[in-house]
Parts: sequence; structure tokens; C-alpha cells
Amino acid sequence: MRIAIIILCAALLGACASGKRTKNPESSTSQTERPADRSAPRSAPVSAFAPVKPSETSWRVVSTKGRFLGKDSSSIRVYMNLMVRKGSEHATVEDFTSRFMLNYVVYPDYNSRERLAYGNVPLTAESVIREATPEAGDVLTVAFDVKKPANTVNGVMLLEITEISTGRKVLNDLPIRFKTVKLSDRFAFFDPKTNLPQQHHFVNAGDTVVVRDVMGAVSKPLHLFRYRHDFDPAQSPMNTTPRPPTKVMGVDSTMTVMTNQPFSLPDEGLYYFVEDTADAFGLGLVVADNRFPKMTRPEKLIKPILYVSTNTEINSLNTAADYKKALDRYWLTLMAGDQSLAKGAIRAYYGRVEEANRLFTTYKEGWKTDKGMIYIVLGPPDRVQRSRDREVWVYNQRANVSEINFTFNRKPNQFVEDHYELVRYVEYQPVWYPVVEAWRTGAIRE
Repeated sequence: MRIAIIILCAALLGACASGKRTKNPESSTSQTERPADRSAPRSAPVSAFAPVKPSETSWRVVSTKGRFLGKDSSSIRVYMNLMVRKGSEHATVEDFTSRFMLNYVVYPDYNSRERLAYGNVPLTAESVIREATPEAGDVLTVAFDVKKPANTVNGVMLLEITEISTGRKVLNDLPIRFKTVKLSDRFAFFDPKTNLPQQHHFVNAGDTVVVRDVMGAVSKPLHLFRYRHDFDPAQSPMNTTPRPPTKVMGVDSTMTVMTNQPFSLPDEGLYYFVEDTADAFGLGLVVADNRFPKMTRPEKLIKPILYVSTNTEINSLNTAADYKKALDRYWLTLMAGDQSLAKGAIRAYYGRVEEANRLFTTYKEGWKTDKGMIYIVLGPPDRVQRSRDREVWVYNQRANVSEINFTFNRKPNQFVEDHYELVRYVEYQPVWYPVVEAWRTGAIRE
């Protein structure tokens, strides 16, 4: 066991070193002594999943996610989604605008200290919008414009969100293309109720969808392809065998839609929007059932538990005559017949499945992604470090290991740009199996 842990730490330290990071955040709140307007870190820490205790007495930014859209020939618009909480209480617009500051600096890339642009974002009732929906959660969106630096194609924006009374800082990095060459640089799926772009890649069947630009002024046809493909879930983090060849997906149906005009997608599936059928990149959208990101149907609830189940158990569940009875029997058997313990484990596990769907859905449901698998089993990381094409999730004290890292490499595809794949190691076993066993005995109850 001890030898395995040493090997694991050595392997992960080597993997992390190749990410060109110069500084590790010391806590999940990504506090730093270096203000955003002084120099560019080679890797920006991100507090994407900072846990908040119910007894927390001060406001904290617990999740950050941003995107940009080209506004016109001289500027872009940045949309920053923030979840801000104090214990279980979510911040109102007034709570946030009165207690926080937001600054940004734009650099040429992660390794440069040259400032292309910088500024302070006024936080007002006009620039901050609160969105409370089942799909987005309870989110504050800050929208602001940034001038395009002259003769600049790409850049990375480092945002610093500061809680004024404590000085606690959270950083978020956002790669930007100032030369908007892709469809996703100019158009996004907007919520017709809020007129804000969606930061997630899914809608529910029958929802009204609008593909539009920032100003809502450009009307043009888009080709739309629907794929009805059931993607495979993530493989074990210890499975180092080569990935199977990518399956060829057949187009189920096609249609044409207009930008800035609402339309509905009644059928579930993966949809792909392009300006020209020869384009290499477009906009991908998962259309899921009307309960997603929750999962409620017994036949669907069976699938995510493969991460904590044996092959025999999964085969038995999949061939059961009554999925609900089989699923109830599965959890009760694991908990030695203790109904209270089983209910707690079910709430905890499927709560994480729902969060994984909300946070990590790309071209497939979030629970099926590598990030979703790690999140479901181990929970939110204690801190996240990110460079342009890599994320490292750091967990403190899991099983017999004081610190464990999971490295994800960005694997963009024609549907989305933020899909990541885990770097797998057989040495994860001393951490993974004890946590799985904790799920199977009811020791994890949230």
C-alpha cells in the first residue's frame, strides 16, 4: 500500500509539473497575494467547487464560469456566472454588489506578463442579474464589455473577485479569441426569459431555444443535425488501456433554423448547429428529458451507479423485470436492510449525479464524463488549478492519502470546446476503492 502511494504521488507530481504552474492556491477559495493587475500567473487557480459549510458566516464565491461573445468589430462581451453563498443562503444582487469587487486583466497567453487590457467592473443592479432556475441553479451573472486590443488574435482574461470585508480573493481565467472565427465566438444559446447566454450545453425537450448574437441583430440560417446516440459512460480511473475507436454517429434528422428566432426541439438527442455543412466546428446542444439534470426514471437511475457497483450487480439490474423494485433491493442489500441508511445514501449519490449533469454535460450527459465520474464518487475537489488545456483537481485527505491529484486534459471537438478527459493511473486504487466501499456501506451521507 505504502509503495503504491509513493508511486502515485511521484507520477502525479510529474504530471502537474508539465502544466507550467508557478503557484498553487493554498485553499479552496483560491486566495492569492498577487493582485490581478500586477502579473500573470502561468496557471490560474479556479475555485469552481469551493465547499461551503452550513455554519459559514461570510459570503463566498463557490463557483465561477465565464464565456465571451464578439459584440462588434471593436469589442467583446464577457458573461461571468457566479454562485455566491453564505452557508445554505444564496446571495441576492444587492448582497453581491455591496460586498464584492471585480477586476480583470487580459494577457496574450498564460505565460506572458504583458498586459493587453485591464479594468474594474462596476457592480450594479444593471450589470448583475440573478437567475434562479433548475437548469442553472441559483446564479448571478455579471455582464460587461471589453475593447479588443489592437492586432491581437487571442488572449486570456484573468478575473479577480474580492470579498471586501475579508479580502478573500477568487480567480477565474477565461481564454478569449478576439478574432471571432468560430460560430461559438459570435452566437450562443440564449435564455429567452433573461436574454442571457446559457453556460451549459443542455436544454429540456420542448424548451424554447434561441441562437442569437449579443445585440440580437443578425438573422441568418443555420443547418441543424440531430444525432440519437447513447454515449458510453466514463471508464474506471485505473483503466489505462487505449480508448476504443470513436464510433461513427449517424444523422437521425436535419432541419434549418434562423438565428434570433425562437424555436422548439421536442425530441431528445444531440443537436449540432453549423453555418455551412463543411464547417469543422459548430454549436452542440444536448436535449434531455424534462427532469434533467435530475434523474428520476428507474431505468435511468440504474445507469450511474455503475461507478460503485460490480459487473454482476449491474447486469442483474439491467435485466430485471421491474427496475424500481430491483433498484430498491440493490440499495437495501448494500445497507444490510437499514432503510434510513439507504435513503441517506440514495439522496447523497443522486444529488451528486444531478450536480454532475448540471456542471459537466458537454456532448453527453455530465454523469458520463470523466469529470462527472470523479465528482460523483469523490465529491467537489478542494481546489482546482487550470492552464489553457489542462485542469488539475486536488483532493485533501482521501482514504489513506493526504493529497491526491486528478489531471484532465482538454479535448475539444466539433460540438463543444470544454470537454476534458482524465489522465488515468493504476495507482489510483488505494484511494478509489476505499471511497467506493464507503458508498456501499452508507458511510457517505450528505
